[in-house]
Amino acid sequence: MKKIIFVGIYIVGLLYAQESSSTKVIKLSQKGEKIVQTLCESGKLPKATGSIEQLIEKIKTSHACPSLSKAKLEAVAYFVSNGSMKKVSKHMHVPHDAKCPVCGMFVSKYPKWAASMEYDGKKHYFDGVKDMMKYYIFDGDFLYDRSRISQMTVSDYYTLEEIPAKEAFYVLDADVFGPMGHELLPFKSQKSAKTFMSEHHGKAIVKFDEITDKMVMALDGIEQP
Repeated sequence: MKKIIFVGIYIVGLLYAQESSSTKVIKLSQKGEKIVQTLCESGKLPKATGSIEQLIEKIKTSHACPSLSKAKLEAVAYFVSNGSMKKVSKHMHVPHDAKCPVCGMFVSKYPKWAASMEYDGKKHYFDGVKDMMKYYIFDGDFLYDRSRISQMTVSDYYTLEEIPAKEAFYVLDADVFGPMGHELLPFKSQKSAKTFMSEHHGKAIVKFDEITDKMVMALDGIEQP
């Protein structure tokens, strides 16, 4: 009887250890995802091969991320190892020297916020949807033929996936700030936008054609009559 009880306790303990280990992997992967989205160039990260220790070394030599602490490197390694990089595999590639035509900032420093517009065969990059919309809406300040725009894309806030700007759902003026302050935060689905809005106190969810000049300027604290 005692032997049966002991075996039962052992099995329960083993299952608990497995569950704890699984929880650790999930938490580290989630932490790694946030680090990748905010600090790293996901396209430079190594493939999910080898042990966690080997992945950490490969991440270091890839120079995909700035200098990270051991804990952060481990989290990124778990994120890559867990196959989660599929979530950002379609992220927007921004040339290293691309400057935002509105504010002049280097867009590649802020890949999470990147947006782009192509017209007359030339692609322009922006460090946020707000600046792209300024470039699109304010024709008195930015002179070009809007009818010649062939493509506009933005980066889904959660996954970094590059998506058509006119199909995205935008959360207006939440408590999350981009490189240029208050932003229009893009999401591929309305469900994701609603989830983010409820967690970050957004003022509204709008579609591309609903974004106005007054709305854009208000993000910079400028009220129009």
